Amino acid sequence: MTSGSRRTPARRKAESSSRARRDGAADSDKPARASTARRELVENEMYEQATRLFAERGFAGTSLQDIADAIGITRPALYYYVKSKDELLAKLVTEVTDGPLNELKELVAHTDLDPVGRLRALVEIIVRRRATQPARFRLLIRSEAELPDELTAAYDDSRRAVLKTIAEVVEDGIRAGQFRPVDARVAALGVLGMCNWVAWWFHPGGRDDVETVTDQLAEMAIAALRRPDHHTLDGEGPEAALKMLRQDLDHLERLLKD
Repeated sequence: MTSGSRRTPARRKAESSSRARRDGAADSDKPARASTARRELVENEMYEQATRLFAERGFAGTSLQDIADAIGITRPALYYYVKSKDELLAKLVTEVTDGPLNELKELVAHTDLDPVGRLRALVEIIVRRRATQPARFRLLIRSEAELPDELTAAYDDSRRAVLKTIAEVVEDGIRAGQFRPVDARVAALGVLGMCNWVAWWFHPGGRDDVETVTDQLAEMAIAALRRPDHHTLDGEGPEAALKMLRQDLDHLERLLKD
């Protein structure tokens, strides 16, 4: 062993100390990860039990003690996760409204999908949310009258944003010649209503499968808007749209002559 590779007691001590720090850092991460996982589990259970109790007893008829008892923890322990019923209701509203909206915004930011693909993906996001968390959405609809003003405003903003996102995809499809020239807002309302209604008739674990229902409703949304002849614009701009319109008029004239 050369003098350059010989480990002195001081060097061995330093290396040992370094390993100990690394091991200690790794060990210190474990309680943090466990704490985060436990918090997520408790919060999810809190949402589920609060949703059930609010639906059964109403918001006014449910106390934090009732929710703590349903979860199996003490009321002081519940205060670690939420300070009041109003805050809990606010968390539920935010989770139900902002969750899908954030997914939709992320989706439309991707330019690799055409309007048909984006509409399909939008429907899939909303339907899966309604099918997997139906009670939370139903509770939100039933509790609209009890929401504080600031929550009502946030909820309305979220609904308008979702509707606007769907309408913009429909408009893109119309401009691309993939969708029929319809009122984009009315079409978006129809698509959204079809998706939201899933929360009332879909029963997890029943005769319907989430993926099967999601695929079918996505196909139905596309079929309701797709041009029957599958024409696409030959170019861009008003001239291309007028050319397609003349083709449609020619087709209509032929039908009238037959």
